[in-house]
Amino acid sequence: MATTNEQIGALARKIQSTRDSIDTEEGTKNAFIMPFISNVLGYDVFDPTEVVPEYTADVATKRGEKVDYAIFHDDNLQLLIECKPIGSTLDLRHAGQLFRYFSVTSARIAILTNGQQYQVFTDSELPNRMDEKPFLVFDLLDLDRSLLPEIQKLSKDSFDLDSVINAAQELKYVGGIRRMIADEVKDPSDDWVRYFVTRIYEGKATQKVIDQFRPLVAKALTQYLGGQVNERLKVALGDDATAESDSPQAKQPTAPPSAQAEEPAHAPDSDVVTTEEELEGYNIVRAIAVSDIPPERIAYRDGKAYFAVLLDDNNRKPIIRLHLNGQSVKYVSTFEKGKETPTRHDIESVIDIYRVSKQIRQTIRSYE
Repeated sequence: MATTNEQIGALARKIQSTRDSIDTEEGTKNAFIMPFISNVLGYDVFDPTEVVPEYTADVATKRGEKVDYAIFHDDNLQLLIECKPIGSTLDLRHAGQLFRYFSVTSARIAILTNGQQYQVFTDSELPNRMDEKPFLVFDLLDLDRSLLPEIQKLSKDSFDLDSVINAAQELKYVGGIRRMIADEVKDPSDDWVRYFVTRIYEGKATQKVIDQFRPLVAKALTQYLGGQVNERLKVALGDDATAESDSPQAKQPTAPPSAQAEEPAHAPDSDVVTTEEELEGYNIVRAIAVSDIPPERIAYRDGKAYFAVLLDDNNRKPIIRLHLNGQSVKYVSTFEKGKETPTRHDIESVIDIYRVSKQIRQTIRSYE
């Protein structure tokens, strides 16, 4: 039986390949949301004792109103699901049914989804009143693997309402803080920059000074996080990652036999020198990919024009190209499904590769 991670991976690949052809709520339900209920959560969508579509309850303010799905567990209504079309923004203003149904049914969990993104709510603040902020937020195309156990708690086989409710408060705040940190790393706010400026700058933190420090704060945060990930990668891989970083002539990873047969490795050009910066970039890509595949599947081939990072040492499966040897300009090229040419991203240092983490993971998943 496939694991939750494997089921989500299969559904994510389906979303990637078909989302552009679906533009209605019904299409989203059939293509993405029903498979999530069935394959990920494990409920029988064709059993009316488990899953009831277009569920109606007596709501005093609006009679005859329906919520898209009601899920029963042990004959008790436990989950309400409100659906929106794929690609639409999830906004609580469009989830009035969830608020109203939450107060008149026994359900303690409500889910708002567009088939790709999910927001999960409960009543952690006031009994029988749905919180305005979700305690669990995830995107199937960019899933934080640490959330898998929380998603699994909602499944039929592992459903534990008390465990979900008890963890909801902490998850809501921890998740909110993590999203704030991610936003600040990507585009530091004035308050965030001012926090650092007032501690390291002797002058007055004027708006001009804050604007000058903003890219420096973003760069420092990115470098720090990159260093943390690299350290974890070295621990996970043992001495291999360290050896590769220390040697410009580091040996390329051995590809699986099938990949070697399909696309044999070429002998490296004698004029090509693999730099430590390129090897650092290679290890960063492995650190990004480790959440989806074993790092030993990531290989590289160095050439005069660029440093190529490949899946399974297969030229037909490029992940990213590193152009790091220019004296004044450095950039990387990522590969997007449906585009014939790679997309260029200018960078200041090799640490900036973390800024294209999403593109790297999506490329790997497209090959899988």
